[in-house]
Amino acid sequence: MHLNPSNNKNLYGYKDLFLTFTNLYKNNFLPNKIIFSGNKGIGKSTFAYHLINYVFSINENNKYNLNENAILDKNNSYKLISKNVHPNFFLISNDDEKNNIQVSKIREMINFTNKSSFNNDPRIILIDNVEYLNINSINALLKVIEEPNNNLYFFLVHDSKVKILDTLSSRCIKFNFFLEGNEKEKIIQKILDDNFYNNLNNDFRNIYNSPGDLFLLFDFFTKNDIDPGISIADLLKLIISKKLFKKDMFIKNNLTFFIELYFNKKINIFNSKDNVYSFYKYFLNKISDCNKYNLDIENVLIEFNGKILNG
Repeated sequence: MHLNPSNNKNLYGYKDLFLTFTNLYKNNFLPNKIIFSGNKGIGKSTFAYHLINYVFSINENNKYNLNENAILDKNNSYKLISKNVHPNFFLISNDDEKNNIQVSKIREMINFTNKSSFNNDPRIILIDNVEYLNINSINALLKVIEEPNNNLYFFLVHDSKVKILDTLSSRCIKFNFFLEGNEKEKIIQKILDDNFYNNLNNDFRNIYNSPGDLFLLFDFFTKNDIDPGISIADLLKLIISKKLFKKDMFIKNNLTFFIELYFNKKINIFNSKDNVYSFYKYFLNKISDCNKYNLDIENVLIEFNGKILNG
């Protein structure tokens, strides 16, 4: 199963909201500047991709299946969008190797807006992780988003935990995405193995509460044959002993979070917090320096393993 938003053919949840958006489009009332805002992994990018597919495939033989909120296997627009070669689609997202979206990407997008639409069909610009736009990128974007060309839509996907400039958000219509507890549970059950979720250690179950994040955790555990009942302490020992921090992208992105989770649990357990907190600051600062200056983190983790995990 894929949960990469561009490849995910199924939209889980948000059925009524999606119907509202499609009705707005059919009646020519869909705003041309929209921010899809919500927590990471909540499904907002997938929602945006499905809406894009609905718009592009509306006149195709294998158009979007609105009854099932699903993209058909032979949907032509899906094939083009997933390969990022649709002539009326332009994607901007942050590079995995960088923390911001460069202004050069916005200039490419501006060139795209100045070209004619293919078949006079709508054109859509998707900016995923809009919070990664740097100030130069935002300033360049504001010039074109103020009065967009006819039949041109801007869909901006936003992690609500990161603030974006008011000068940008004030020019768009924002829709906040969230899942009720029952709906979230149903989605998790659809995308995850029941045994995994039911046996998942509470160290993770209480923190990973969005479907997207849980799927990434599930994928990591499955690939590395890790018991879902493992504690955060034992998982960190495993990561260090197998040197997963060097080769696994999920761990590279989540290692600091796991260590913070470990220390937070320790702080909650022990009455004397001062000693634990001093170690917490010491190791988090060291890891931050490694990331900041591109230093090898292995020696820090060996020290962490010796002094904390096995100390």
